[in-house]
Amino acid sequence: MEKDWVKIFSSDRPFEAEIVKGMLLDNDIEAVLLNRQSSSYNITLPGQVELYVHESMEKLAKDLVHNHNNLPTGDPNQIEGEE
Repeated sequence: MEKDWVKIFSSDRPFEAEIVKGMLLDNDIEAVLLNRQSSSYNITLPGQVELYVHESMEKLAKDLVHNHNNLPTGDPNQIEGEE
């Protein structure tokens, strides 16, 4: 991933990440999916699909994701308020 891109969302369900990406694109925010899933371990260790946006759009993107069906933003393993 090139510099200046930040992860704003991750999920172990690819379809959910695609929906969020489409919502961001509808709001003129360029978004990139990074699939960290391994097909050979898909059943037992599904892995994560991560969604990245340019850092200049981070706040707007996180606000949109948060307000869209109350989906979580950022790394689900990160405690809120911790950077």
